[in-house]
Amino acid sequence: MRPSIDFARAPFLVIWETTQACDLACVHCRASAQPLRNPGELTTQEGFRLLADTAQMGTPVFILSGGDPAKRPDLLDLVREGKRLNLRMGTIPAATPALSEDLVRDLKQAGLDQLALSLDYPQRDLHDGFRGVYGAFDKTLAAAEWAHRYSLPLQINTTLWAGSAPYLSEMAALVERLEAVFWEVFFLVPVGRGELLDGIEAKRCEELFAILYEVQKKSRFVLKVTEAPHYRRYVAQREAAAETEASSAAALRRPAPGMAPMPEMLRRSEGPGHTIGLAPHGVNAGKGFVFVSHIGEVYPSGFLPVSAGNVRTQPLSEIYRDSSLMRELRDPGALHGRCGWCEYRGICGGSRSRAYALTGDYLATDPWCAYRPARPHASSLAAS
Repeated sequence: MRPSIDFARAPFLVIWETTQACDLACVHCRASAQPLRNPGELTTQEGFRLLADTAQMGTPVFILSGGDPAKRPDLLDLVREGKRLNLRMGTIPAATPALSEDLVRDLKQAGLDQLALSLDYPQRDLHDGFRGVYGAFDKTLAAAEWAHRYSLPLQINTTLWAGSAPYLSEMAALVERLEAVFWEVFFLVPVGRGELLDGIEAKRCEELFAILYEVQKKSRFVLKVTEAPHYRRYVAQREAAAETEASSAAALRRPAPGMAPMPEMLRRSEGPGHTIGLAPHGVNAGKGFVFVSHIGEVYPSGFLPVSAGNVRTQPLSEIYRDSSLMRELRDPGALHGRCGWCEYRGICGGSRSRAYALTGDYLATDPWCAYRPARPHASSLAAS
């Protein structure tokens, strides 16, 4: 499902951090989660209003995230309400005792469209160490089996940082063996506990992109790369080079002036059809994507904690469409440095979250991008 959406009017995807409570102790946790729920969390009725506003905007996909959404006793009610509103619903339960076969069965019966599970390493000891709880790896594999048992499409989420990067190929093979329909590879943004982890050098990102590119071409699952939009630039370059070398008659679609083309590999949705799906064009913080915190604050991304408003005082649709923060993030011409004059800024734009985390400027150049676009003359830059 890849509907046409005007990102100035509606995001493709809304993620609601239903709670920050979680019984894991993940070393990279953005929210620095702890076991107890915050009494100030959005209530069930406030959650229903958020779902209704999302549906009214025309947004197709809604994710119930956390913390651990299984900590919310109304999780099934929220899924049911989202389905009543014709939203495609996903959730990401943590690998704790709360994640049981009964819960997976009940989520399926409530209408959940896709179950996401976090798996960061292909080895038990490394994954459990990363998640801070012994048994998390085995629990995740068991939950994957339960998802198949109840015909619930399975998504695997993997965090990529300097320590996990050497295992990327092995992780791809494990995702294939688990018969996932969707693999989301998240390039670390150093916020929360993740500030203590080693990042990935820009040159190393290019090497990892090469691995992901080959995985994307041959695998049955859909691959989505998160917080590394420069992967889209990498794919565009590889596709263009291959087409030039083969002198193919199928030329890439002509780009707009000053913008690089969107290659077919990024336009199409590969893998099984029954998934929550990929966006119709490049998503970035505040541009096709929005994050709502457990207390209702609206951020361009959970990893870019600059508030544009709160759903308790203003509808999400108004915040997304009209806030100066969101509008600025949707303007490629507002970007600074290399990102601002890069010919791929229309399909990439760099990680706004990482730029903010590492430089304090959410419009700055993404420090993990190695590409050096030719710097235009001042006159042509102003015209673009």
